[in-house]
Amino acid sequence: MRANEKSLSASMEDYLETIWLIKKKLGVVRVRDIAKAREVALPSVNSALKNLSRLHLVKHDKYEFVELTLKGNQAGKRIYDRHLILRRFLKEVLRVGKKTAEEDACKIEHSLSPESLERLTKFMDFISTCPSEMKFGTGLKSLGNKKKGKPEKR
Repeated sequence: MRANEKSLSASMEDYLETIWLIKKKLGVVRVRDIAKAREVALPSVNSALKNLSRLHLVKHDKYEFVELTLKGNQAGKRIYDRHLILRRFLKEVLRVGKKTAEEDACKIEHSLSPESLERLTKFMDFISTCPSEMKFGTGLKSLGNKKKGKPEKR
């Protein structure tokens, strides 16, 4: 996490990530695209853009496209990468369902320390290089399949 990102609220990080994703997908970013993706009203987007502009993360003039600055683009990508590694950990290692993994990754990504993120990234890199019979997640497959009620015999 960089100095500017530390001063961003979870909501501002979400806006920055959304802008980065829209830019990647569509090539241009409009206020209405952000509002639709975030499921918020246009005035909420404009308020967020003013805050991000003050931090030199976006450029936006009324009725124009939203542009990420170099700093904004880098921060947006870091936020998105953080989200991906968390979602991947939740899905592949903990075997959490896709929807829950997505929602939880979005919540966790804002409070994860740089040290924890670095170690989690290294851990995920490590298990992705393990031979398939040694994969960490394979031993956890049964977590989601256990029936409630009777304790497992040992």
